[in-house]
Amino acid sequence: MKLADKWKDYELLDCSNGEKLERWGNVVLLRPDPQVIWNNGTLRNKYNNINSHYHRSNKGGGAWENLRKTPEAWKINYGDLIFNIKQMGFKHTGLFPEQAVNWDFMMNKIKNANREVKVLNLFAYTGGASVACLKAGASVVHVDSSRGMVDWAKENVKSSGMEDRPIRYIVDDVVKFVKREIRRGNKYDAIVMDPPSYGRGSNGEVWDIEKNLFELVELCVDILVDEPLFFIINSYSTGLSKDIFTNVLKLTLGKKYKGNIYSDEIGIPIKDSDLVLPCGMYARYENE
Repeated sequence: MKLADKWKDYELLDCSNGEKLERWGNVVLLRPDPQVIWNNGTLRNKYNNINSHYHRSNKGGGAWENLRKTPEAWKINYGDLIFNIKQMGFKHTGLFPEQAVNWDFMMNKIKNANREVKVLNLFAYTGGASVACLKAGASVVHVDSSRGMVDWAKENVKSSGMEDRPIRYIVDDVVKFVKREIRRGNKYDAIVMDPPSYGRGSNGEVWDIEKNLFELVELCVDILVDEPLFFIINSYSTGLSKDIFTNVLKLTLGKKYKGNIYSDEIGIPIKDSDLVLPCGMYARYENE
């Protein structure tokens, strides 16, 4: 398991009974996490510095309960990367801190490529990977079906001081966009994607990772350069082993390109303990 253990502005303070307590800069949030099946005491009783607690509803969704003054938005840093954090519906904050594992990998590959690098970020959300790749010197095409998330990505790029860097923002269905890029003959040195288990595109297109992922990766092979730098699939889909994503890459990129294909889990260490909270997985292709 790869650990996101280089943060200073983020800490996983404690976990118990389906919840995790986190410090985001100076703001402490208590949120649900289905991976936390152990009992380490009632976190709300153990800590008196919690700003906000997200409660799930039996009817679906949920709501934030602000226990102390909590800003509507605030910023946190990961090295030179700056991200805007907000309390969203369904417990989210607009950032997955465990993805720092992949940001570090991508930045290192780009900085040492000794060539210009063009990155395609699919299901790009609020642009954590886009910001990292821009910072490392790549140009980026950022694609997500949600205009709100794309606007948030623009905020993150601007906060990191890179609004003048070469990035295109596309609000579109990912599969349709890739098919158009094939017809246009556009090519990319690297691709990163974070597909949901299930979702809908900008015009109601249905996405199902089990039915659609393999086809999408096959399509992406047609828009890669002759010597790709890397290809990353992130996943939080429960019930799907990391080895499934390894197989997908081996049966697509592995048939055309020489390089290394592997997968691993990602985790965040829990403060003042030897415990780790698993936070999804990745599968990667990287050039030799």
